[in-house]
Amino acid sequence: MKRTRLATAVAAAVVALLPTTASADVTYPDPQPITGQQIIHDPTVIRLASGGYVAYSTGGVIGARVSRDKKQWDDAGNAFAAPPAWWYEYNDTGDPWAPDISFRDGRYWLYYAVSSWGTNHSAIGVATSPTGLPGTWIDHGKVFSSERTDAWNAIDPAVLRADGKLWMTFGSYWTGIRMVELDPRTGKALPGASVHHLATRPDAPYAVEGPYIVRHGAYYYLFASYDACCAGVNSTYKIRVGRSTSVTGPYVDSTGKPLLEGGGELLLAGHGRYVGTGGESVFRDRGEDWLAYHYYDAKDNGTPKLGLNKLTWKSGWPGLT
Repeated sequence: MKRTRLATAVAAAVVALLPTTASADVTYPDPQPITGQQIIHDPTVIRLASGGYVAYSTGGVIGARVSRDKKQWDDAGNAFAAPPAWWYEYNDTGDPWAPDISFRDGRYWLYYAVSSWGTNHSAIGVATSPTGLPGTWIDHGKVFSSERTDAWNAIDPAVLRADGKLWMTFGSYWTGIRMVELDPRTGKALPGASVHHLATRPDAPYAVEGPYIVRHGAYYYLFASYDACCAGVNSTYKIRVGRSTSVTGPYVDSTGKPLLEGGGELLLAGHGRYVGTGGESVFRDRGEDWLAYHYYDAKDNGTPKLGLNKLTWKSGWPGLT
């Protein structure tokens, strides 16, 4: 009897120390409600000068979605009618991954990656468009590439301007997140440019990827996806962030732990039906910052769908609503 009571008491104590599903769920906000074509992977979103929004993503020949109000999204085909011929150097199907859209110098710029699963024989390319809409893109070829002898993987590009220069973050596994300076005229990597190291994990396979940097106040904020993508309801993707006063780092979390030593402030993780939140990007809309990402819908057989949440800023760190 005493052993039974003791065992019961120990079990109760252990359960009390464990986070419940309910308490974990309320930690993170659900994505904003949307309708229409919700299926997406690795979204990049921009508000167009012509009005409305376009989102590009992994899948198809860079799949496109359009919206007038950020709520109803409609399928808009693909950025390109067919893969540019050089893509086939990196996979047999000419399959592009993880695009990034931006606007500068009167044009829209679309960066993307071509690779194949499990290799860092990869390349990042760029295209431009006067309108940002699918079917109007002109491809300009390779921006930067990596080979099996490199310690980085040239996928998951994201571009920003900082300190009068143009930069591109990239990286997936292979010791993590990197950065290289671009030529503003061509949008391609400067010859001989240094490859900066921004974030990694302490152990192989160094599961961090999908970087995106934004500036807010005195800091640059590096968002990245940690852990495992692309496994439906078994995905463990989550979004972490670090900050730095310099665009090239070092980036640290709120405890001061460097992202180069496995640090990272947890911003969003799976909760409830919203599994494996990641593949993120940030876009500006009417003076507000928004986080776009995908999640795997546990109530729809793990289908990847678009998540949108407004970014808030408090005490120098981002939050979500």
